[in-house]
Amino acid sequence: MKFIFYTHSLISDWNHGNAHFLRGVMRDLVRRGHQALALEPDDSWSRANLIAEQGPVAIERFRETFPDLGFQIYGADFNHEAAIDDADVVIVHEWTEPALVERIGQARRDGGRFTLLFHDTHHRAVSAEGDIAGLRLDSYDGVLAFGETLRQRYLKTGWGKRVYTWHEAADDTLFRPRPEIARTGDLIWIGNWGDDERSAEILEFLVRPVKVLGLDAAVRGVRYPEHALEALSEAGIEYGGWIANAEAPLAFARHRVTVHIPRRPYVENLPGIPTIRVFEALACGIPLISAPWNDAENLFRPGHDYLVAHDGEEMARQLSEVLSDADLSDALVASGLETIRSRHTCRHRVDELLSVLAECGTRRVVEKLAAKEAAE
Repeated sequence: MKFIFYTHSLISDWNHGNAHFLRGVMRDLVRRGHQALALEPDDSWSRANLIAEQGPVAIERFRETFPDLGFQIYGADFNHEAAIDDADVVIVHEWTEPALVERIGQARRDGGRFTLLFHDTHHRAVSAEGDIAGLRLDSYDGVLAFGETLRQRYLKTGWGKRVYTWHEAADDTLFRPRPEIARTGDLIWIGNWGDDERSAEILEFLVRPVKVLGLDAAVRGVRYPEHALEALSEAGIEYGGWIANAEAPLAFARHRVTVHIPRRPYVENLPGIPTIRVFEALACGIPLISAPWNDAENLFRPGHDYLVAHDGEEMARQLSEVLSDADLSDALVASGLETIRSRHTCRHRVDELLSVLAECGTRRVVEKLAAKEAAE
């Protein structure tokens, strides 16, 4: 089948975590013999910032790293109706311009034979409700929400015909243990500052524990204001700026522990939704300690797959224990890897996507799925 994804950007993961998951899903679809194409706007904020900071070489590195991924950049005069006419499945991300969301829905109403899905991977449904409420989703065959609490939000407000939970996951062809690489540092955190959505938490669960323990620590990410950079420096934390997601597995491999610091809107309003870094870090086989987060959907096994620290003091204590106790570290790694490999890879999510399509897909899609299953 032919899948078309409307995304903010496939090329750039600069402050754009959804690119991680989309790349993994597209790669698995291609491995299964499907076609997959990402369409992204020419004014993509993430791609523009990446080029401004890293230069055109960052785009070339993406092409070299992901030669199997197809993408096309569209402008104001792009013929979307022609682009999606022969598609079997069109998936529209929630950062797509509202007018285009409606335009694609109109193409479906006008006789488009493709299955049309809306994909939400953000907290705007609760933090900026009007942004989502104003979208016309009545012509969409289904909604993919990246957590059960978000799905319930859509159902409660009547946004969309059918709503499915579709969590993010790790591309384990990329995110995997690299035991051949020496662990030369203590701690690494890969995360963006986050528009003050977790500023206090970063200080409490990362900066202060590192300073107290005197750890060899590094931070990678973007949008750190001057006062944040000063706090990192005072704690002796090396700040390395943006890191390409494809290089994150190597960064994890060079360190002995990492942390998870969720954004406040998810903790308070959308429990059960972790950042994608939890999936990716555990897939790389690095011990993880999390700031308070309610795993409402039982995605993981807290205390086994990772530890939970309820305040900064407990974070410092648990970091010290993991770094000094090889048995504890090894047990966390083994448990986390088991959970990822059994439930949370992009292969699992593609299986789930195909199940969704079998339920809400157009006749053409359902018949193609049945034919492929019969052939296998």
